[in-house]
Amino acid sequence: MSDRSAPLPGGIGVSRLRVYDTVAPDGVVGGTPHVHLCCTEGYVVTGGEGVVQTLTAAGYQETPLQPGAVVWFEPGTVHRLVNGGGLTIVVLMQNSGLPEAGDAVLTFPPEVLADPAAYAAAAELPGGGAPGADVSAAYRRRDLAVTGFQALRSGGPPALTAFHSAALALRRPLLARWRERWAAGAGRAAAGTGEQLDALERGDPGHLGQAGVYAVNEPIERGRLGMCGLLDTYPATA
Repeated sequence: MSDRSAPLPGGIGVSRLRVYDTVAPDGVVGGTPHVHLCCTEGYVVTGGEGVVQTLTAAGYQETPLQPGAVVWFEPGTVHRLVNGGGLTIVVLMQNSGLPEAGDAVLTFPPEVLADPAAYAAAAELPGGGAPGADVSAAYRRRDLAVTGFQALRSGGPPALTAFHSAALALRRPLLARWRERWAAGAGRAAAGTGEQLDALERGDPGHLGQAGVYAVNEPIERGRLGMCGLLDTYPATA
């Protein structure tokens, strides 16, 4: 086992998710609707059943989730996990570290999205959502986001376009920081493949002799409060 560190393949992030099992204001059991501005998200369903509700310019959709299913969606997709019973998922996130740096905007009502201070207060979790934090705060922000999500669904494409614009305005101050994290993570991983191809074309196999094997035996955290449920998290590098 190597004592060096290396990013996970492609610079992705991995976590295990147990989807919330309480009822939101619309009578649906599950998580918090939100959107990512730069990151594609993927699910590998490992247990239970449910659906993921999505909203894009093409309209509203529900995709079934059952063990063995793999589902993914691109930035701009408003999504919400619905727990039909014991739903557990391995979550794959593009650009590891970027979602934790703010690349997620909850579907709060427009007046909250338009006020950065109000948004921050509505999204805040005790201790940042660390394991053991009061889960009622996560339910509170979910319920507010569900209210906004219902309005988005009924408002059609103009409402979604307005939400995307509001999300961008809210996160624009973070973009320079995001670019730095991307360049050091997923961007560097992609560039590394290019460097390896260049070396192979030169007849230089040197990087093959530097290969390492890495492992993480267990999550570094269990039960962190996430947007859609309780997260068991792993480091971005091993």
